[in-house]
Amino acid sequence: MPQRDRPIVLGALAAATLLAWAWIVPMARDMYGSMNGSSAWMMTAEWDARHLALLFAMWIVMMAGMMLPSAAPVMLLYAGAARHNEPAHATTRVSAFAIGYLIVWAGFAVAAALLQRALTEALILTPMMEPATKRSASIVLALAGLYQITPFKRACLATCQSPAAFITRHWRAGAAGALRMGLIHGAHCLGCCWALMLLLFAGGVMHLPTIFLLTVLVLAEKLLPPGKATEWFTWATGSALLGLAVWMLL
Repeated sequence: MPQRDRPIVLGALAAATLLAWAWIVPMARDMYGSMNGSSAWMMTAEWDARHLALLFAMWIVMMAGMMLPSAAPVMLLYAGAARHNEPAHATTRVSAFAIGYLIVWAGFAVAAALLQRALTEALILTPMMEPATKRSASIVLALAGLYQITPFKRACLATCQSPAAFITRHWRAGAAGALRMGLIHGAHCLGCCWALMLLLFAGGVMHLPTIFLLTVLVLAEKLLPPGKATEWFTWATGSALLGLAVWMLL
């Protein structure tokens, strides 16, 4: 990747994100429409292996579409470092880093899909993948709001907000090292965003405004400078989520 790492990485991230949204948007629109198109499989009465595989795929693609934009800063910096340290293998190293990052979120997606099936069978979620009662939605909102103001959330977020420091601290040579770095960064990213992703169970798993707002919120958090601004932002969003949880109960 001689001197072209930025446009290559940005182009790849943009292409992957657009492909993910190109699947999410039509499916979500059909789900809240006629449900005889790309979302028809969701209304199955029997969740066999094929339908579970489609559900896993839906969650994995949705997580990729929501999280890849916020991974752009660390991917760009890692591409530059890889070109400097291993110029002959820079493309392979960046790909391995991205794969490690996506493996973490794919694991979360599988767990979320299994949780969705369990909540649906317990009648906590409707077949439309929405909360069956305001109480269940408020519980999810309160959980996300409380987690927003925890020190663990801010610690994980600080790592995601400082990609240069992360690369310096965790640098490993070779494809295996790049994969490991991607896994570590994905774990920190999961640590700061998992509760926000669970808000899909409160707003609707395939509800486009909820998906879009969460994508913007995660991106805004990652782009904030570490310190007081981040602390204010997490307290503000956490308080707003807790207030919304109380409002829904009342």
